[in-house]
Amino acid sequence: MPFNIPILLTWLRVALIPLVVGVFYLPPHWLPLADRNLAATLVFIIAAVTDWFDGFLARRWNQTSAFGAFLDPVADKLMVAGALLVLVQLDRVNAIIAFIIIGREITISALREWMAQIGATKSVAVSSLGKIKTAAQMTAIPMLLFHDMLFGIDTLYWGEYFLWLAGGLTVWSMFYYLRRAWPLIKEKAGNL
Repeated sequence: MPFNIPILLTWLRVALIPLVVGVFYLPPHWLPLADRNLAATLVFIIAAVTDWFDGFLARRWNQTSAFGAFLDPVADKLMVAGALLVLVQLDRVNAIIAFIIIGREITISALREWMAQIGATKSVAVSSLGKIKTAAQMTAIPMLLFHDMLFGIDTLYWGEYFLWLAGGLTVWSMFYYLRRAWPLIKEKAGNL
């Protein structure tokens, strides 16, 4: 396993996930709800920034690796799934939209794994549609974690808006990837 700054940042993102979730399980007399919301939001934002920064540094310093390419999306999916599950429990996110987003991540991860095994990873490479979906998620989740007014902005309203947008893009991007992979799926299924 290679060890460099980009991979260290990815591991940091993995380590921050329990903090985003765990802050809501602290006793109320330790930290009031508004402070928990703020703490979870700040930790999530730090984790999201490391997501961008680790990829930037890996490319800039030519420190990309197969392990980093594996760990980075795993960390992203764990971060989003953990935050969504907490938000569902706090009744800030509809369980159906959380299921759609998490279910898509599992489906596309499995599809990418299978396509890698047959040597066709390029057909399911990350698209601009997937990047827009991720941007909508990474905007929505901190707003929903914060769950208060911020400089006159209703973060709950806009967080829900961006999460539903992310949900729509999630379904759209899933069908996009499945459509691109379908010819190879049919071909390989016919050879079994």
